[in-house]
Amino acid sequence: MESEAPPTTAHGRRTTMLRGLTTITYTADDVAAARDWYAALLGQEAYFAQPADGAPAYVEFRVGADEDELGIMDRRFAAASARGAAAGSGATVYWAVDDVQATLARLVELGAVPHEPRTERGPGFVTASVLDPFGNVLGVMENRHFDDLGATRPGA
Repeated sequence: MESEAPPTTAHGRRTTMLRGLTTITYTADDVAAARDWYAALLGQEAYFAQPADGAPAYVEFRVGADEDELGIMDRRFAAASARGAAAGSGATVYWAVDDVQATLARLVELGAVPHEPRTERGPGFVTASVLDPFGNVLGVMENRHFDDLGATRPGA
């Protein structure tokens, strides 16, 4: 079978199907309460809100050295199939942490409910997850590959 040349953009760059994560979006019935909860967890305020005045329908945080985006959207605007889904039934996104056990303790202290216990996945990989107070699965992970990448990040 003959391989085809990779597709390119209008600017001539080679395209890649999945280039990386841009935003993780959780949903909540009360976006302001979710914003405040995540601000307490992250130790920072959301940098963006829509609308800017009044009750927000969407807020966003920048997280970590790569400034990954964590968005919280009013559940009314989620896909119809997601609006009626049971709490904890969505995909699990794992956020890198230094200490899964300490992070779990802090999450539960803030009102999260244990979902998946601390689990050794192999040398250098430990995961766990909770349900945040708004029904979203929040995964945490000690990940040796993430740690190895950190050494090559600018400013590391």
